[in-house]
Amino acid sequence: MSLDTPLDATAEARRQIEICNACRYCEGFCAVFPAMTRQKSFADGDLTQLANLCHNCRGCYYSCQYTEPHEFALNIPAALAEVRVQSWERLSRPRALAKVFQTQGVAMAVLAVVALAWFMWALAWLKPAGGAGFYAHLSHTLLVSVFVPVFLLPLVVIAASLRAYWREIGGGRVRLAHLLTALGQAARMTNLSGGHGEGCNFENGDRYTDRRRVFHQLMLYGFLLCFAATASGTLMHYLLDWSAPYGVLTPPKLLGLPGGVMMVIGAVGLAALKLRADPALGAARVWGGEMAFILLLATVALTGLALFAATGTGLVGALLALHLASVMVLFLLMPYSKMVHGFFRLAALVAEAGKPRPVSGGE
Repeated sequence: MSLDTPLDATAEARRQIEICNACRYCEGFCAVFPAMTRQKSFADGDLTQLANLCHNCRGCYYSCQYTEPHEFALNIPAALAEVRVQSWERLSRPRALAKVFQTQGVAMAVLAVVALAWFMWALAWLKPAGGAGFYAHLSHTLLVSVFVPVFLLPLVVIAASLRAYWREIGGGRVRLAHLLTALGQAARMTNLSGGHGEGCNFENGDRYTDRRRVFHQLMLYGFLLCFAATASGTLMHYLLDWSAPYGVLTPPKLLGLPGGVMMVIGAVGLAALKLRADPALGAARVWGGEMAFILLLATVALTGLALFAATGTGLVGALLALHLASVMVLFLLMPYSKMVHGFFRLAALVAEAGKPRPVSGGE
């Protein structure tokens, strides 16, 4: 069956989930399986919620007795992956851009980075009269005027998407306890442990490993460190009247350098795992978009580190244009690339934390 349309994907996911709910062998694997035991029938919103709870660890597939060649032909990771991707496409605005990026992500990201790098390079010809470091190439006022809307507008789009998601899944009132529970699970990446604490078998069905969780954590915390580095530089500029460039032992560098290294390691690791993983156990049609997102994160980190290494040389201008362009593309495409999965998944975890604890079959 083709799963190119939302109707087909939802119907196939419903068929498979109902079979799983009757079996319940994988009940302890991740948040999806205990959540499905609360009901016997599943509305479209229920399937959207289960799909965004799924972390695609694939342990359920390799443990299932009803995969092909069984007539049930279950493939829960792929079925939920397709529903999950279609939920991002459906709830993002404009929808057309989301769908195009998911299938043509590499080409879009490369073209956008090249175009914006040329744009930033052209702006550098309007060099400020004074300034040191980066500000000798682009003025602080110019950078702020460009990046504030680039950062804020995608967040507005994501907020609207999450609002639509919350309505679709029938999310209730959010309490602080629910939010803290979800943040704790996201920070530990609990659902990548496969339910047994040994990790998942994303790239290899014959063994469990924590590598995918470790690489995800390196990427997440590396990104947060880099964001904190930028935030600290902003505070130093406006509150302390301390303008860039900053020394190695200042917060922007102490946070940004290890953050960049962590992002590079995480991106390389995730790309390697994705190359070894079976594409048939995910949403195969968006493989390119997912890889584009990983490569874009790696480009942001690598160009940032290269820019630091090139300080004081003639390469700063070109590297600055490339780094700023890659950062702009990362944020502009945030509502449409796989980066939005973090927001949807956190929302799913918050919604799950607000629901009553399911009763297992043995209770």
